[in-house]
Amino acid sequence: MARLIAVEGIDGSGKGTQSARLCEQLTQRGVRCRLWSFPRYQDTRFGTQVAAFLNGKFGALDDVHPVLVSLLFAGDRLETRPQLLDSLASSDIVLCDRYVPSNIAHQAAKADGPERDALIRWIETVEYDIYALPRPDLVLWLDMPVAQAQQLIAQKAKRNYTDRAADLQEADAHYLERVRTVYAELAQRDPNWVTVQPIGPAGLRAPDDVAAELLQAVLRDAPGSPDALSVL
Repeated sequence: MARLIAVEGIDGSGKGTQSARLCEQLTQRGVRCRLWSFPRYQDTRFGTQVAAFLNGKFGALDDVHPVLVSLLFAGDRLETRPQLLDSLASSDIVLCDRYVPSNIAHQAAKADGPERDALIRWIETVEYDIYALPRPDLVLWLDMPVAQAQQLIAQKAKRNYTDRAADLQEADAHYLERVRTVYAELAQRDPNWVTVQPIGPAGLRAPDDVAAELLQAVLRDAPGSPDALSVL
């Protein structure tokens, strides 16, 4: 069974770019790697409704209760579960550009205190227990400050799920700050999380430098691997 690795971060943090680079680097080392990107906006029934939500068709960001929103994102993965399990059975590593922690961070950001904790437990129960999605073996968190992330969002090419320059989540800096806070809480409590900073003292780090750090984190975490130079 393959190791399942999730690449997480707020919108604009470089998850898609770095997930693709990481998969390419692993493949070059002879590792059988499969990459999935969530949400699957055009490939699942739930994914199309996620796109509708992010385009504002159900109202503003706060108009829909986070429990209901969480079911859209979870349903997208549930529809993908058979293919995901096939990938885990036939690969060495399966990478996910966004996974369950993304759902947790984005929905729990809409609550505080006991309500936030209840939302986290709800999503984990739905996705991991009821829907029986596999838990990630490693989570790589790209901790990008919101201001820089929104600058990068503004430079993105047209996406296939929205005609907007920024979707509902991407456009709300206050919301993204709260999402980043939840990510930090999750990273602090879970030893399977590794935090990588895409911003350095001189500003935005070179993508190759970030990619190298992510690769080292994956190699260090390999079962039976004594150091970062071990080949999976």
